[in-house]
Amino acid sequence: MSASPPTQPLIAHPYRQRAAGAVLSLIVLTACGKGGEAANGPGMMALPVTVLEMQPQRVPSVVEAVGQAEGSKEVEVHARVSGILTQQLYKEGDTVKAGSTLFTIDRVPYELALAQARAALAQEQASVEKAQRDAARLKPLVEQKAISQKEYDDATSALKTSDALVAANQAMVREAELNLDYTRVTAPITGVTGRAVQSVGSLVAAGSPSSLLTTVNITDPIWVSFSFSESEVLKLRRAAGKTWVTLLLPDGSTYAKPGKLNFAASSVDMKTGAVPLRAAFPNPKLEILPGQFVRVQVTLGEREAYLVPQSALSQGDQGKVVFTVSADNKVAPRPVETAGWSGHDWVVTQGLVPGDKVIVDNLMKLRPGAPVAPHGPEQAPGVAAPGAGGGAAKEGAKTSAVPKASPPAANKSSAP
Repeated sequence: MSASPPTQPLIAHPYRQRAAGAVLSLIVLTACGKGGEAANGPGMMALPVTVLEMQPQRVPSVVEAVGQAEGSKEVEVHARVSGILTQQLYKEGDTVKAGSTLFTIDRVPYELALAQARAALAQEQASVEKAQRDAARLKPLVEQKAISQKEYDDATSALKTSDALVAANQAMVREAELNLDYTRVTAPITGVTGRAVQSVGSLVAAGSPSSLLTTVNITDPIWVSFSFSESEVLKLRRAAGKTWVTLLLPDGSTYAKPGKLNFAASSVDMKTGAVPLRAAFPNPKLEILPGQFVRVQVTLGEREAYLVPQSALSQGDQGKVVFTVSADNKVAPRPVETAGWSGHDWVVTQGLVPGDKVIVDNLMKLRPGAPVAPHGPEQAPGVAAPGAGGGAAKEGAKTSAVPKASPPAANKSSAP
């Protein structure tokens, strides 16, 4: 009987070992996948979200526009006579009273002109006196037929001519006095002065562009000009005067003093397609400067709408959208229409109904139809909101596997 060949130890081939490992990994992954499907039941992987229950409210109906401030009166100060500027007697930006001197112009030429006019007037007055004596002396002579009537008529005509020349020279004297007085350039109104256009030593010419010296603005009250579209103006007219105007300053704060509309154009501007309007605001502390850009908010009464936090609204291809929670705790996108702001909230006029639960956080993680675990703003994540119901929230409250809610993501929404 022949001996059996010696048994060789089984040595695993490296390729066979890798293949066996791959098969084992596939079996494990398949088992995990089936277990995951079983574990991914209602509520087990639901995303915790904060919701607000929507109810209609009476909110102000506000129309907003960008406006520019201007002085309620803006007067240009011009030199009324030509000459060299000799003094600037105000500080740019100061408040001046009407009649106060702002500039002076060289007076010497106008003093000489006044002296010449007065001398010419004196000369004509002397001629009048001579003509009066001649007429008085010739009058009895003509009555006695001692001289011809023509001689007496010439004397009386000379007297009238001298009287007219005196009147003309009196007007010239008055003109010279005015020109001399115009060398003192005064503020026409009480207001805030602007930048000096001409410097001391400059030659200014009356009636030319160089005659502009500065401006004076009345800034209390101050006017703000803006424009509304035709539909917005129609709403404004329907409000029948039950309106008030507020300002938002460049730093985002609200101006403390309300304004009042004092002008509305009766036609549409053909260049802009809008209707120009203007409002007046008290400005005793010069908080609003002429030329400054501000936001004007005109309140046209109240209307019924929903207030939705800024973080809850998204801007998509189809417009503005909010995410609501359906009855079975699923994400349900809802297109909405807005009408501006009320404080820091959007004013939603269409798209919501009373009782809708709007999601206000984790918007970047939401998908339509995805399960969520809603909770109120004061509740902990995973605890069902009162009245929300649904097994997802209850199951989420029992397990610690539900991830904690992340902080509210900043939603990139467009301005109204």
